[in-house]
Amino acid sequence: MKYIYKYYFLIAFISIGITSCTADFEEINTNSNAPVTVQPSLLLRQVIYNYGEEMSYEGFVAGGLLGQHMTALDFNLFDRHALKSPQLGGDPWPIFYRNLRDNELILNQSRSSEAFKVYEGPALIFKACMTAALTDIYGDVPYNEAFRGLDGIVQPKYDLQEDIYLQENGILDNLDKGIAAIENYTGSITLDGDVLYNGDLQAWVRLANSLKIKALVRISDKENISTRLQELYDDGNYIADNTQNAIFNFTDSEPNNFRMARLRAGDFNNFVMSETMEEILEGLNDARIDILFRPRGNNGNGDDYEGLLNGIDASSTSVSLADYSLAGTIFRENTGMLDANYMTAWETNFLLAEAAEKGLITAPAQTLYETAVTQAFEYWNTTLPVDYLTTTAAYAANGNDPIEQIITQKWIAGVINGYEGWIEYRRTGFPVLKNISASLNNNLIPVRMPYPAEEAALNADNYNVAASATNNNDINVPVWWDE
Repeated sequence: MKYIYKYYFLIAFISIGITSCTADFEEINTNSNAPVTVQPSLLLRQVIYNYGEEMSYEGFVAGGLLGQHMTALDFNLFDRHALKSPQLGGDPWPIFYRNLRDNELILNQSRSSEAFKVYEGPALIFKACMTAALTDIYGDVPYNEAFRGLDGIVQPKYDLQEDIYLQENGILDNLDKGIAAIENYTGSITLDGDVLYNGDLQAWVRLANSLKIKALVRISDKENISTRLQELYDDGNYIADNTQNAIFNFTDSEPNNFRMARLRAGDFNNFVMSETMEEILEGLNDARIDILFRPRGNNGNGDDYEGLLNGIDASSTSVSLADYSLAGTIFRENTGMLDANYMTAWETNFLLAEAAEKGLITAPAQTLYETAVTQAFEYWNTTLPVDYLTTTAAYAANGNDPIEQIITQKWIAGVINGYEGWIEYRRTGFPVLKNISASLNNNLIPVRMPYPAEEAALNADNYNVAASATNNNDINVPVWWDE
């Protein structure tokens, strides 16, 4: 009987509570300790770090396989160019869209609150940076309708790559608007959370101009970009030396060390020097081989380096790790010497050297090339041999193709950004990559990444349009600037 009494007493008590509290229901049921918005300073720190950390890993493993910096010994369907079967990397799509989404939150806050106005320029610039990498890897992608769920758009249409580069609110326009937002900012609030430049807004302007140089050179076969590029070069307000690089320094220990250092030994040991990389570095007698790789046997002694041809059939080919060169200790034991690389002086100067050599700008191509090579050696903590630029790497000497030299040197320096090496190969044909051992793509080197299967399931109508434009999501259909 006492239990029945207690039950009805509880019902009565709840009824009284409901009657008296209905008007304050929303306030009572809001957790004051769970914020519904995040400060842009925290978001900016997270976006910069997460994008750099994840894409450094992606660029080293999957990008490194596509660009033939590295070869995979096992779990290597991706290395055999079955790109719809990513293993240990090979799925950068969610990395881009997660960070672009969070960056959009920063941008929206910067435009809705005067207190956050300082974030508008950097957010526009970083949006352009990530968008360029996304579309260069995949081609047409959801862009203008992305992140508009509050407007009722949950299945965004795919935008043409040409429009993403050239139209209003596209890559080049956002870089211009980002610079303008910084130049027009008159407030006193600092850019907190900036792990790239510690709040230095003029450094962000230099980054934007270097990204513009990169974008313009990338589309130079499709658009007349000479005037804009010449103006950028003449102004000189871009990343010109390594002290101005847009980089994030990894540490030697968790949680901010390079992800390859956190992999199991077996996973790390799956990646060895590619035969392409071996031949290029040894052909140049390039001292960076000692930093980027370990001698055969991987005991750190000697100078016997050995690379493996990409794309072996691991089910029928037996290889021994001891016969090939692992990645250097900078990628595993000593990652405090390694950087997540967003944009550098050497990349900027290689781009300008290419533009000068092609006659797109009036500038000293050889000087720019030699400056970039010197900066690339410095970036990789390697002493530049005194005769390197007058012998094996001498500009346009002994019948060398200067464009091939420029792109190849950029490819070597971009080991941690393997996707970039693959993209530049697609654009220029350099360096000359090898036919892989056991291709699952008819002996063709892919020219785009396939859209992920999730898009076919979650955004079917728009995916079908984009897939149709790429011969059913074919990895051998070039992107717009490569047509």
